[in-house]
Amino acid sequence: MTAAGIDFGTTNSVAAQWNGEYVELLEIGGQGLDANWRREGFELLYPSVVGTSSLRPGTLFGWEAKLRSEQAVEACKRMLHEEPFVKLGGERFAATTAAAGVFHAIAGAAEEEAATEIREAVITVPANATGAARFRTREAARAAGITVRTLLNEPTAAAIAYAHEMEIDGEFLVFDWGGGTMDATLLLHDDGFFDEKASRGVNRLGGLEIDARLRRMVLDQAPARGRWSDSEKRMFALEIERAKILLSHQESVRVQTPDDVTVEIGQDEFSEAIQDLINRALDPVEECLEQARIDPQDLTAVLMIGGSSQIPAVRAAVSEALDCELVDASLCDPMTAVAEGAAISAAAMDGELKSIIRVVNTHALGTITKDREGRRKFSALIDRNQRLPQQRVKSYEPTKDNVSQLNVEVWEGDPDREVGHPDNVKLTDLVLTYPRRCTAEDGVFDLEYTYSKEGLLTVRATLQKTGEVVLDGEVKVFGDGNVLPEVKKELDRLLALAPAARPATTPTHPPQVRPQGQGNGAPKPAPPRSAPRSADANTAAPPLVIDGSNLAWNGRPPRAAGGKPSFAALQAAVRSLRFKHPDCDIHVVVDATLRHDVSAEERPLVEAAIADGTVVQPPAGTEGRGDALVISIAEEVSGVIVSNDNFAPFQKANPWLRVAGRVMGATHSQGVWVFNRRVPNPAPPAQRR
Repeated sequence: MTAAGIDFGTTNSVAAQWNGEYVELLEIGGQGLDANWRREGFELLYPSVVGTSSLRPGTLFGWEAKLRSEQAVEACKRMLHEEPFVKLGGERFAATTAAAGVFHAIAGAAEEEAATEIREAVITVPANATGAARFRTREAARAAGITVRTLLNEPTAAAIAYAHEMEIDGEFLVFDWGGGTMDATLLLHDDGFFDEKASRGVNRLGGLEIDARLRRMVLDQAPARGRWSDSEKRMFALEIERAKILLSHQESVRVQTPDDVTVEIGQDEFSEAIQDLINRALDPVEECLEQARIDPQDLTAVLMIGGSSQIPAVRAAVSEALDCELVDASLCDPMTAVAEGAAISAAAMDGELKSIIRVVNTHALGTITKDREGRRKFSALIDRNQRLPQQRVKSYEPTKDNVSQLNVEVWEGDPDREVGHPDNVKLTDLVLTYPRRCTAEDGVFDLEYTYSKEGLLTVRATLQKTGEVVLDGEVKVFGDGNVLPEVKKELDRLLALAPAARPATTPTHPPQVRPQGQGNGAPKPAPPRSAPRSADANTAAPPLVIDGSNLAWNGRPPRAAGGKPSFAALQAAVRSLRFKHPDCDIHVVVDATLRHDVSAEERPLVEAAIADGTVVQPPAGTEGRGDALVISIAEEVSGVIVSNDNFAPFQKANPWLRVAGRVMGATHSQGVWVFNRRVPNPAPPAQRR
């Protein structure tokens, strides 16, 4: 069987095979490319998109889904970190199912268009991917009928491709900035031996964030005149992404909004606007070098991979920070090197090439303990950046006597951060069962974690006093067993999806390509300004996006007077909304400070809600904090915001906030929550100095 590699990317995926002499990149799905999207090498990219269109039967994938869907799921790879649900054709699917659909489509296209089969493959993941994300990637591929030989870190794959091509040894730094994540990895290559020495990264920092920044730049100059249809939103998002790509090669671009307003953005202006994102992307590079204690001057090569890494301002910043010349894209293709390295790795596993790959874990693995005051702490067993396989043991004692069982929480993340930090993820709960009730002293046990280089974790607990094993098993979130029947059933449902009949609509991309900046000679109908329609037999109710911190402070004394927000009040408000709107999806967003502001008794409740995903908070460093995340989610899902805030700083960039029906106010009176539609007061005009 031919050795295959798949780079499963946030924006695009690439498939490659080893033909016995060299790597072949598979040209699949390229017939779906439009003329204005054709660029050199794009025929090798398979967009990681699933979509539907009223003009085309069945479920769409790849370029067809990206350019011709009215409703689409993009960046499903990024979602595998936390497994949210996505909607297509009026139905709900797990993000893993959407990813499985992409894998299934890649395998099908390889067979139909490249006359080859992909039944097993080395699949790449971000170096900074959590264990849960790695498991879901493996599960998605397996559900699509692809046996996963191993999961390989993307930077390592790129280094393998470069070292194989150049036949060079040394210390490589890989700067991997794609559509969803940013990773920096330091590797040693010595005569076919690859050793990951350090890896650091940032989740949720990539091309999607850069697109959002460019979108804001355009809307600052041409605010939306009303609500846009789903088709118009998709068309505008694609215009933004295409403009970003062009800005890497042109001094300026012209972007047209669905309101037929054209905005010109210059490369220098764009570079300045994303400088803070670039600075954040440089942080892992510094941390990585510091971790490995290597001076930039000792590096043999610096590889830049991923689409975002090719922005001129990014390349310039990395070159300046490291005071070195970067490897040219012609020697390490930023879009295909990862897939090439995966295929070479597969060939090495088959014994066709001499290569040994040694990897490290990028997140610590541990459990949760409590101190005497009941505060939860992350206790690491296996620290990050440890060479795999790895085995570690640590002793723990119950906090009280007469115990028969203990709940052992298995966590992955950064022990230097608080437990509730978004970088920390609970993987599962395991039950430790004592053979008999015992005192705390007799209940002392050794907890052993064994982590394989394939990313599989087993947990074992042994009583110190008697040597009895009281817990022994594999963490199922990492498991590699049979695909669950419900996963296959849901994938079959996705593949058979047929969009419901809709009123006549215009396609996202009409066949005629209109010159940039020119109208079509006919006046454009004004977009609808009506409020979201209420749910009926044929229309889904709009999701509700709750400004949780705002509701938690509702009716409470101000902070200056010693007041504290009430998480219990927020929970009551959510229950009331669920009762009154049973058909609505509900998103609850809180500021990162809420768990510190509530009473000590409520803090564990907030942390638990954040840990299990019931409540979300903005990642550290998010501009606009919780308010910005509330607005972003509401815009993304066309939802209704529940808040008494006016969002004054955001109204200019988001004029839809003052469209009737997009915001509901909340009032708490005598234990009863009442919700009414409201239009936020207009933001005051900027004062001239």
